[in-house]
Amino acid sequence: MTSPNVAVIGPGAIGTTIAAALHQVGRTPRLYGRTARDQLELHAPGDHLVVPGPVQVKVTPDVTPVNLVFLAVKATQLEAAAPWLAALCRADTIVCVLQNGVEQETAVAEHARLGRVLPSVVWFPAQTRADGSVWLRAPARLTVPDTEPGRAVSEALAGSLCTVEAVADFRSLAWRKLMQNALAGLMALTGRRAGMFARADLAELGLVYLRECLAVARAEGADLGDEVPGEIIDTFRAYPADMGTSILADREAGRPLEWDVRNGVVLRRGRHHGIPTPVSEVVVPLLAATGEGPG
Repeated sequence: MTSPNVAVIGPGAIGTTIAAALHQVGRTPRLYGRTARDQLELHAPGDHLVVPGPVQVKVTPDVTPVNLVFLAVKATQLEAAAPWLAALCRADTIVCVLQNGVEQETAVAEHARLGRVLPSVVWFPAQTRADGSVWLRAPARLTVPDTEPGRAVSEALAGSLCTVEAVADFRSLAWRKLMQNALAGLMALTGRRAGMFARADLAELGLVYLRECLAVARAEGADLGDEVPGEIIDTFRAYPADMGTSILADREAGRPLEWDVRNGVVLRRGRHHGIPTPVSEVVVPLLAATGEGPG
């Protein structure tokens, strides 16, 4: 039975994974998105889950507020999701944002006048297949702040395929993930998958870029050690050679790119703090042109 108290906006790869996790533990969410579907399907390690729909595509009078919303649209789709947020939120609704970046609270609060916005970090690779089903390539994990809303999300997903960590120093983990996302932007520029980091010259460029990102992250209050850039490069080099990333998938599909929340923020915050960001000065305009043109 669909829970009247939980909703997922944006049942793409990440949203489908969360919807399947909720369904697995008897909290089947209401589903809202831009593409009508009768159900969602997730292929996870050792499991196959089908989440009953439908996915509703229009805001109608029967769309009533819920206790918990998982917002899984990309940053480039926030305006399109605003009507759903308006219909689903009341003052005590928790909106758990499943997006990239370190500016989730500010960005989503502009579109969710009601509700309490909870940022999160998504740590799992999920990919949409040609038939619309989703392939979860590794165990699913979320990190949220150790607050009352964060603990509510942990409770909602307890016992499911998605583990939730509620941490005191959320800022540091969010910036670490942003560094990972920033590096993945190079894949969108080259049109290549994770195997490209086997190249020594590309790995060295990645290290230089990540050290630049680290300096900005520290200026923003993140507690991250000198070893982090090397650890991130090693992680990318250990991925299967065919592993993609969402920003690469968006480029391949001709969709808008999340270049600003993943890469532009490093350039913007670096300028704010007076930190040189020479790699960002090249990468960011190239990503912007890749995603927006003209030409």
